[in-house]
Amino acid sequence: MRLEGKVAFISGGARGMGAAEARLFASEGAMVAIADVLEEEGRRVAAQIGESGGKAIFLPLDVTSESQWQDAIAATVTEFGKLDILVNNAGIGGHGNVENTTVEDWDRVMDINAKGVFLGTKAAIPEMRKAGGGSIVNISSISGMAGQSYVSAVYNASKGAVRIFTKSTAIQYASEGIRANSIHPGPIDTPMTAFRKDDPAAIAESVARVPIGRTGQPEDVAYGVLYLASDESSFVTGSELVIDGGFLAQ
Repeated sequence: MRLEGKVAFISGGARGMGAAEARLFASEGAMVAIADVLEEEGRRVAAQIGESGGKAIFLPLDVTSESQWQDAIAATVTEFGKLDILVNNAGIGGHGNVENTTVEDWDRVMDINAKGVFLGTKAAIPEMRKAGGGSIVNISSISGMAGQSYVSAVYNASKGAVRIFTKSTAIQYASEGIRANSIHPGPIDTPMTAFRKDDPAAIAESVARVPIGRTGQPEDVAYGVLYLASDESSFVTGSELVIDGGFLAQ
């Protein structure tokens, strides 16, 4: 198993890509802490993993709260003994152009998408140091690599922040055996993009932009996260893994 004996913490693990990552990690031998504001859904994922023979716990977490991050990481170490892997997966979308974006909109998206990654990383590093190293995987987006007229500027900005923060973290902690890499998904079928399902034209437009000719599934991203979380990527840090069906190659 690719994560045998590893302990992983996944924010936003109650549904979508986070839930797919949690299930895949558990099937590969990891002990998984699923953290989210969605308690009912998160506990359900943890229970499903347990029923399948894996090990998982659910922890309530608002990623914008430093104290909640500290408590959640501490609870993970208390339960499983250490921390090897952090997946900063939690995030929200945004809509509208610059003029239509309120200060409140800006702060909310940046707090969850960017500050949440910072707080999670800050809380996890001391425990990874104790464990002799670790892997941090930050979920950014292709929107963090290119501007898009149909995506809000604050979402682009938040995911761009995640991208460069990841590189800074990688450089600062490489000598301690702590790696940091970012994942950049393209259009993925998740609850965050579910609003498109009632708009066939929007779906067709999204698919038309993808050379492979389909939207991605959460599992497509989860396998990329698995690689970066595992020891198979021990010489990979500060890197970007784009999972977008060829979107950015055009």
